[in-house]
Amino acid sequence: MIRCKIIGAGSIGNHLAHASRVMGWEVVVCDSSKESLRRMREEIYPSRYQAWDKKIKLYSVEEVPKGGFDLILIGTPPDTHLPLAIEAVNELPKAVLIEKPLCEPSMTGLDDLVINAQSKKVKIFTGYNHAVGRSFNKIRDIIYENRFGKALTVDVEFREHWGGIFNAHPWLEGPHDSYLGFWDRGGGASGEHSHAIHLWQTIAHWIQAGKVKEVQASLDYVDDGESNYDQLCSINLRSETGLVGRVIQDVVTKPTRKWARIQYSDGFIEWECGKPDGKDAVRWGEGEDFYQEEHEKNRPEDFIEELRHISDTLDSGEYLKSPITLDKGIDAMLVIRAAHKSHKNKTSIII
Repeated sequence: MIRCKIIGAGSIGNHLAHASRVMGWEVVVCDSSKESLRRMREEIYPSRYQAWDKKIKLYSVEEVPKGGFDLILIGTPPDTHLPLAIEAVNELPKAVLIEKPLCEPSMTGLDDLVINAQSKKVKIFTGYNHAVGRSFNKIRDIIYENRFGKALTVDVEFREHWGGIFNAHPWLEGPHDSYLGFWDRGGGASGEHSHAIHLWQTIAHWIQAGKVKEVQASLDYVDDGESNYDQLCSINLRSETGLVGRVIQDVVTKPTRKWARIQYSDGFIEWECGKPDGKDAVRWGEGEDFYQEEHEKNRPEDFIEELRHISDTLDSGEYLKSPITLDKGIDAMLVIRAAHKSHKNKTSIII
C-alpha cells in the first residue's frame, strides 16, 4: 500500500488527504499549528466529506515520522514550498507533489531543489491539476487528432472572484491575512490563478508550438497598506515557433469564467471549466459541424484525478510525458516572474 505524507492541514491539505484516502492510501498529515490540525479534524474535513476519517494520522511537524513514504505532498503557502520540498526529497520518496504555484516569483532556492531532486532521483510534480482532469484530457485527444489545420492562436482565462477561497478559509480575515494578499509571496491573481498560464503552456506543448519566449504584461495592483497584490494580470505571449496568444487571470470576476480556446485555420477547440451546472464542457468543430461533450465533476475530483495521474505516471515510468512535472512548473514561474517585470519596466521580456 502507498504511504503518503501531507505537509499542511489547510484547505489544500484536506483535499489531498481526502483524495489520498479515496485512492486507498495510508495518510499522515502534519502541520506547524496545532490549531490547524484541530480545525482539520473537527471542522474542515467533516464538513466537506461528511465525517472525519479516523485512519488519517495527525502530527505536529516536530513529531511526524521521517522516511518510509512513497509520496510527500506539500500543501503550504508558496513561499514555504522550496525549503520543504528540499527536505522532502531528502526523505527519498518516489515523488513529491508541490501545490501551485511552485514558489514565489523570486524563485530563490529553486536551483537547489532541481539539483537535489536530480541527484536523488526523486520525481517532482506541481499541483496544476486542471491539466490532468478528464475534460482537459479530452482537449489533448482532439489536438492529437490533428483535424483542424494550423493553430493560429490560444487564449486562456481564469477569472474568479476570490471570495470562494475565503469562504473555504473562514479563519482568514482577508487577503492581508495570508500569502494571498502579497504577489511577491506567490499570491494575487498572477500566482493564485496561474492555472491559466500553465494551461496555455500545456496547449502550446501539445500543438508543438514550443515554450513561451516573449511576455508582455499589464497588471492591476492593489496596495492598501495591509496587502500588495495584483487583482488582474493580463499577459500577451509568444512561443518559440511564433504562436501568439493571451492569458488573463483575476480575483474579481463574478460569475467565474475559466475558459480556453484554440483557434485553428479550419476549426476550433474550446474548454469551459465549472459551468453554472457544475460540469466541464469541451466544444470543437468546423463550419456547421459542432460537437460538445460534458463532464460531471466536483471539487474533490480535481485532486483525486491529480493523484491518480501521479500514481499512473509513476507506474508507467512515463514521467516526462506528464504535463505537471517540475520543469512545467518552472516554465509557469518564469512567465509569472516575467509578467511582473514586464509591467514594471513597461516592455516585453524575453525568457
